[in-house]
Parts: sequence; structure tokens; C-alpha cells
Amino acid sequence: MKSAYELAMERLEESAPKVELSADQKARLAAVDNLYDAKIAERKTYITAEIAKAQLANEVGQIQQHEQQLAEDIARFNRQREEEKEKLRSDFKS
Repeated sequence: MKSAYELAMERLEESAPKVELSADQKARLAAVDNLYDAKIAERKTYITAEIAKAQLANEVGQIQQHEQQLAEDIARFNRQREEEKEKLRSDFKS
């Protein structure tokens, strides 16, 4: 007797079959991840330095502003990353 999980996984496989990617396709997706990881790291480094300057100057408002900017930038980069990867995936199907 199958569990509810196993039955659900079978239904999912029927409605959206698993796609096998080639090594080249995986590498292209990984390159996108690496690019956006680098952009995020670069932005974190810059904003962290700006936060440190604001802390030395005791500018609480600036600190919060920089933290908010960093969160927005990371979210934007992650959206761009997923959009790029989805475009690649759709190109793979063609």
C-alpha cells in the first residue's frame, strides 16, 4: 500500500514530468548562479562598508537606510537570477 506522499509524487510526475539536463545546461545554470552570487557579495561588501561609516558617525537613520537598500538589492538580484534561469530553461526545451 502506497503512502499519501508516494501517491502525490506520482500525480506530480504525471502532470509535470522530470526534465533531465545535460552537463552543458547544468553548467550554464550554474554560471548564472555564480554571476548573481558575485553581484550579491559585491553589494554586501559595499553596503557593509557604508554601514560601518554610518556607525562611526552615529547616523542611525543612514544605517537603517543602508540595511533596507541591501535587502532590496538582494531581492532584486535574486529575481533577476530566477528570470534568467527560467529563460535558459525555456530555451532548453526549444
